[in-house]
Amino acid sequence: MPVNNRIADRQDDIAGWRRQLHQIPEILYAVDDTAAYIAEKLTAFGCDEVVTGIGRTGVVGVIHGRSGPGSRRIALRADMDALPIVEETGAAYASLRPGAMHACGHDGHMAMLLGAAESLCETRGFEGSVVVVFQPAEEGGAGAKAMIDDGLMERFAIDEVYGMHNIPGLPLGHFAICAGPIMASTDTFVLAIRGRGSHAAIPQQGLDPIVAGAALVQSLQQIVARNTDPLQSLVVSVTQFHAGFTSNVIPETAVVSGTVRALTAAMRDMAETRMGEIAAGIGAAHGVTIEFTYDRHYPVTFNHAGATDFCAAVAAEIVPASQVDTAVAPLMGGEDFSYMLEARPGAFIFLGNGDTAGLHHPKYDFDDRAISYGASYWIRLAERALAGS
Repeated sequence: MPVNNRIADRQDDIAGWRRQLHQIPEILYAVDDTAAYIAEKLTAFGCDEVVTGIGRTGVVGVIHGRSGPGSRRIALRADMDALPIVEETGAAYASLRPGAMHACGHDGHMAMLLGAAESLCETRGFEGSVVVVFQPAEEGGAGAKAMIDDGLMERFAIDEVYGMHNIPGLPLGHFAICAGPIMASTDTFVLAIRGRGSHAAIPQQGLDPIVAGAALVQSLQQIVARNTDPLQSLVVSVTQFHAGFTSNVIPETAVVSGTVRALTAAMRDMAETRMGEIAAGIGAAHGVTIEFTYDRHYPVTFNHAGATDFCAAVAAEIVPASQVDTAVAPLMGGEDFSYMLEARPGAFIFLGNGDTAGLHHPKYDFDDRAISYGASYWIRLAERALAGS
């Protein structure tokens, strides 16, 4: 089965929806206009149920198959929020809201799922129910968790859940997926160093937090270089070092902070443990106190094996099998779809966006030509997953 004929016929209209959504970017949970747009479309398509306000501003549509609700339900998820970035695409449909833009392609994700929902409402070529989930606050706000905490899985009796994200650099018409970890956990750390300030000309009277901080930054690199199995993936990045206010004073405090990315729970735990140990050792060696704070954010996005094989097979019905990479290298970026995959079996797949600017870049733009592949994938996945419910 190649690209769905209905989607091909509706390509321009779906691209139009995408561009309308592109013009009204909204941040985190404040996606009221976007959610209203989505709910209006789902209602017009004839969804059997449209519910708003799940996880604060999420929208859910339920589409029953040919025989009614059935015994099985699968969820297809798209993210709605944009980023606090000033757009530089120069597109005729560029953001109308200064300081906000769809720089990650969530406008395209919404449009593809809307296109699939419209077609599924028309054809009902499946047994059971398809739950289309439009989620707020993927960009750091854990909107997926908020929807789950609000009863998403139980209220809509979801058995399996599936997600998709566009990837610049992967050619148009290509899909990529792997079983197991496909995206990293995303944690942050803060190391607040307290010494004793002094005049820079008499350093012996102080306890220099900058020297301790410099040693700390260097020692943190040993976690990956000397504590991590070379065949495992771990990133420890110091991204901020704040200290001092003038050239002739040794400050009393310094703050070092950054991020940790891992593909397994064991690596995540090890990094946190070693950071605490290193901080204690550096503090003792330099006579300063170091307060260590480690905050866990999105968990590892972990694809279930059976669901991964199923998704790869579905993608190979839309495009030639040679255009479906079933062993793509995981990305060290994070994704809050991870919470949904912790709650239910499923898988997350990448869709090619071609040779465009990277995600979160002010010149990034979703390629409308990807719509036909993504929407067709959603339709075929629903029809196959619910073929015999």
